[in-house]
Amino acid sequence: MRTIRQLLYREILVAVGFVTLGFLALFFFFDFVDELRWVGKTGENGYQLTHALLVVALMVPSHLYELLPITVLIGTIFVMARLAQSSEYTILRTSGLGPWRALHTLLLLGLAFVVLTFAIGDYLAPVSDRAAQLIKARYQGGITIGQTGAWLKEKQDDHSFATNVSSLGAKGRMQGVRIFEFDHNGLLVSLMHAESADVASGGAWTLTNVERSSFHTQDTQATDTASVERSHLPSYRWPTEISTEMVSTALLKPDRMATLDLFQYIRHLNANGQSAQRYEIEFWRKVFYPLSCLVMVVLALPFAYLHFRAGGITTYVFGGVMAGISFFLLNNVFGYIGNLQNWQPWLTAAAPGLIYSMLSLAAFGWLVLRR
Repeated sequence: MRTIRQLLYREILVAVGFVTLGFLALFFFFDFVDELRWVGKTGENGYQLTHALLVVALMVPSHLYELLPITVLIGTIFVMARLAQSSEYTILRTSGLGPWRALHTLLLLGLAFVVLTFAIGDYLAPVSDRAAQLIKARYQGGITIGQTGAWLKEKQDDHSFATNVSSLGAKGRMQGVRIFEFDHNGLLVSLMHAESADVASGGAWTLTNVERSSFHTQDTQATDTASVERSHLPSYRWPTEISTEMVSTALLKPDRMATLDLFQYIRHLNANGQSAQRYEIEFWRKVFYPLSCLVMVVLALPFAYLHFRAGGITTYVFGGVMAGISFFLLNNVFGYIGNLQNWQPWLTAAAPGLIYSMLSLAAFGWLVLRR
């Protein structure tokens, strides 16, 4: 059995690696063409061709994370179908490779792909994507979303703060920061506008070039008076628990963040009474998505028990490509619908995998166990 496992693992790893390399090359080309529109627009010292190549290269781990379950399916289907076409799998079956043993063998390989997918998506992809965004921020002028930037909320004692960050500049420095302070009655107490801000040690932000406006009201029986006190500060230390990762999460796509960063950001949103539905769905997707590699290898196993005519393997490989693409699309569609309909986040994230699990087990039972 050890020889059979080595044969299957070697063939599947080579096939998956070849398919993954082909898809990554395709995405690299598309991303590079898309980045060419920014080359040279910010002058000779701005975004150049070498920067575009570096940014596209740093985006490869994110694409690898998204593609791995699909390429595992396509590569495994190709190997299983080719072994069936050449009758090699029939020889393996007569050598003692029964259905359950074959399933166990593929699941062990699937677990390795699960660990690889999780490691890439949780450690490599967030770091490389953040580095790519910082390069673009340095040479293109900042990272922002829409016209208003990112909004974050925080409670401190009986006061609450609404923070707006216009963009994220080079080296992760926040630009165009506005901080609104409200009292327990929801009345505006102060407004600070800073040119830039950095996260300091000890749970605070260091604001630079600050314009501060304090609003004072006095409500007495005789009269109501109000005044505004304005001041300019070269720097100001603002105590807060909002971290750089939280700002990055609000400015960047949540699917590019690490699982732990997403979890901490969700806790921050819930603690401040904000909706975390979108980020909870993404968190559970980060948990369940690597497990889809197990579903894919189970879905590919029945192809070893089909009878092929000459040239018929191409049709089944094409079917594997379509199944992988449909899984990717279904995963995204469920995420959008779950966010709009306020479905349970874990169920929204797990639904595509559960659907394909039932399909793969049904195919395994019908094509393998009934024969």
